[in-house]
This record gives sequence, structure tokens and C-alpha cells, in this order.
Amino acid sequence: MSGKFEKFISDFGWPRIIIALFLLLLFASTPFVGVKLDTSISDTLVRVGMNGVLVLAMVPMVQSGCGLNFGLPLGIIAGLLGAVTSIQVATSFDALYQVISSGGSVGVFASALSSVLQSGARGLALFGIALAIALPCAAILGFLYAQILNRVKGEEMMIATYVGFSSVAVMCMAWLLLPFNSPVMVWGYGGSGLRTTISTEGFWRHILSDFGSIDFGNFYFPTGMFIFFAIMVCIVWAFFRTKTGTAMTAAGSNPEFARASGIDVNKMRTISVMLSTVLGAVGILVYEQSFGFIQLYMGPLYMAFPAVAAILLGGASVNKATMANVIVGTFLFQGILTMTPSVINSILKSDMSEVIRIIVSNGMILYALTRKTRVKR
Repeated sequence: MSGKFEKFISDFGWPRIIIALFLLLLFASTPFVGVKLDTSISDTLVRVGMNGVLVLAMVPMVQSGCGLNFGLPLGIIAGLLGAVTSIQVATSFDALYQVISSGGSVGVFASALSSVLQSGARGLALFGIALAIALPCAAILGFLYAQILNRVKGEEMMIATYVGFSSVAVMCMAWLLLPFNSPVMVWGYGGSGLRTTISTEGFWRHILSDFGSIDFGNFYFPTGMFIFFAIMVCIVWAFFRTKTGTAMTAAGSNPEFARASGIDVNKMRTISVMLSTVLGAVGILVYEQSFGFIQLYMGPLYMAFPAVAAILLGGASVNKATMANVIVGTFLFQGILTMTPSVINSILKSDMSEVIRIIVSNGMILYALTRKTRVKR
């Protein structure tokens, strides 16, 4: 029995056990500090569902030997492009629908799409449009990103950080110059340039979260969002059991042996970076539909760091990550991030949630990154 216990401790690790016990303690303390337990559990589960796919996006690059994807903002930008374009499409076809309603004549396709966007399938159709635009954009950006990483082997994470930060800076200019004109998104009436924050209300807000959701008193479970997350996890898990996925893992574990076995290491790395970037685009759309807002400009700048911290807290290293690391890490990171401000606020009888969240979040990120360095050595 002691041997099994020691193996469990060795596999799971003391840091994660301590974090898990601390999170359990926070949940257990809620009745004594005036925090509702059901609400706390709901908030934690919502945040896990929101961020799960973004954490999952780390796995392909880790497995291929490219390291942690600090360039995740590149995929997020692709998702944002899909998001704002879907709203532009919606408002354009809403105007066409008004023309149709007043007896005007438009093309068959325009008429059909306008009708769909006025039906009960509006949210699902618009979310599909956002995905349809985001995925090819992410694939192209991921391919270009991979060409850079293939030329700087050994320094991928440093270059990835530069790519992520610089892409956000470039897009800060692009959001002001792109020819969107939807009054829902641009600054002022008839203005130009997109707003910093755009609401998804009336478009695809909660399109996944509310599907089959459980809403009982103060408890809310976003069933559809977790189903989508589970599907994405299964797809990535299955991919790494295909011939290409196995070759990708081999290229990351031992590039020289993989090359001697006839595996094109650069090709595997390219596929992994593209897949990671695509998952980042999907992840931000899942995040936005739950959050209810699209955040542009500097919004994506630091979104890679919580995802990196979560997967490292889950037990991953710079050269190995599993689906269990994604699930455990996301729950621990988001659980601590959700519960700590609530409990401390209630104890102190003051609203310091944002300050506490920043301190806790940065502390976990710092711990995870320093742990990453030790594993690498």
C-alpha cells in the first residue's frame, strides 16, 4: 500500500498536491466566511471551460520539441479576426433583411443567409462563420510562425515571446485601419477603427455555454462548453495516436533518432505549430462566447502566460505534455484564481478582488515558469 502511495506522490508531485489541498481548503472555508459554495464551484467550472482549449493549445508544440507556445497571441489574433468579421457579416445581412422586409430585391444567397441570421440558428451560424474565418487565418499564421521557429532551434520560447508581443503591437494599428464599419464595433456613429471591447450580445454570446446548461439556484454548469472542450481534448488525444502524431512526438523526444528513422523533423514541427495556433484561435472564440465580449488591442498580450502556467502546474514539462496535464492544470490554476479573491475579500470585508487576482495569478505564473527552468536543466 505504501508503495502505491509513494508512486502516487511521485507521479502527481508534492507541489500539485499542496496546491490541490489549498484549493480544497478554500472550498471548505466558504460556509465560514460568507461565500456561497455553489456559486464558487460554478464560477470555477465556468473559468475552466473558458480557458481549457487555450491550455490545450500548448500540447502540440511541447510534444514536437518546440517548447511552450508563448506565441499563442498569434492564434488568438486569428480568432479575433474571425470574431469581428462574423459580427460585421451579421450587421451587413441584418441591413439586407430590412431591405427584403420592405419589399426590396436581393440575391438568392443573400436572401437565404439573411433569413438564417434572423432565425433561431443565428448564434450558431455566426459562431460557425467566426470559426470558418479564424481557422484558415490561424493555419497561415501558424505556418509562417513555424518557419521562424525552425530557423532558431534551441531558442524557440524566446523568439515565440517576441512573435507574440510584436504581433499584438502590429494588430493595435490594424484594428484602427481595417475596413470594418459595423456601428456595433466602430468608434462613434460613422467613425472608423474598432472599439477596445465589443459585446457579443445578440450575436453568439453563450452559444456553447447555454447549450444543455444546468441552472439550479446559484449553481450553473455550462454543459455545451464542457462538451466542446471534451471533443477538442479527444481530437488532440486521437491525433497523437495517429502515424503523424507519433512521428511528431518522436521528433520532439529525440530529433536525431527521428531524422535517422526517416521522419522530417521540420515538417513535424511545422504541423505542431500550425495545430497549436489553430487551437489558440478556437480557444479564444470559446473564451469570448462565455465572457460575452471581444477584447482587442492589448487584450491578447498576456494571455499566453496563464495557459503556460496552467499546463506546467498540471505536471507538463517543456518537452512532454498530456491531456491529464491540461485538465488538472486548468482546474488548479483557475480554481485558485477564482477562489482566493472571493475568500480573502469576504474575510477582509473589502473589495480587493482585482488586486488579489493579479497577485495570485502572477505568483502562480512565476512559480510555474521557475519550475519550467528547473525541469529544463
